[in-house]
Amino acid sequence: MKAVLLQRNVIWADPRENARLNRSLMEKEKGTDLFVLPEMFSTGFATSPEGIAEEIDSGGNCFTLGWMRQTASELDCAIAGSVAVKDTDGRFFNRLYFVTPDGCFSYDKHHLFTYGGENLRYSAGQERVVVFWRGVRILLQVCYDVRFPVFARNILEEDGNPEYDAVIYVASWPAKRVPTWKKLLPARAIENQCYVLAVNRVGSDPACDYVGGTMVIDAMGNTVASCPDGEETYICTDIDMDALRRFRSKFPVLKDADPLF
Repeated sequence: MKAVLLQRNVIWADPRENARLNRSLMEKEKGTDLFVLPEMFSTGFATSPEGIAEEIDSGGNCFTLGWMRQTASELDCAIAGSVAVKDTDGRFFNRLYFVTPDGCFSYDKHHLFTYGGENLRYSAGQERVVVFWRGVRILLQVCYDVRFPVFARNILEEDGNPEYDAVIYVASWPAKRVPTWKKLLPARAIENQCYVLAVNRVGSDPACDYVGGTMVIDAMGNTVASCPDGEETYICTDIDMDALRRFRSKFPVLKDADPLF
């Protein structure tokens, strides 16, 4: 499966301009199976979402979700990225959408960033979400989730196969804490015997500066591909399921894992 991770700046509170810029980059890599965008890629990371979060209508749609659906259909791909949304009950969510030509999956960020006040305005999701796309099972996660390994624990299903093969982390991770980000990601890959697809933005918003740290890591903790820090760019990678299956078969760590309590 070909995946493209877009490390880019986010225009503050301007979903239409961000959609236009993202589409222009996607057009350069037609034939891609999966595009991954940063956290709150349509607006920037807003801990005060009033007037910035996109409102969900009675049909479950908002502008950016509609753009993702149309783009996924036209480019025959999946698109993943989180959006600040306000539902019909007035609740705010940091919602990671995974949109394919035929459907839409969503995961609401479980670990809200208390240090930055995200928990004061947003509601936390309660469910893990794993999607299946073109032969790869993918766990959806957002930014701060990477600090909590139990929530991301890969387990063996009844058929003996792991629950997922890759995990996506979309982020707006501040520049001063990027060294921590780069340490946590290989750990998640190694302990769960999976690929990690991690996308962080660059640029600035009213609160923070960002330098990226976008990378793909394999199940042994090796960096397969990465974006240079501070550059608005993207990387292409191949999720090699045959290689992953061989490694898991040769070194079946997950069979010895502790049960979840």
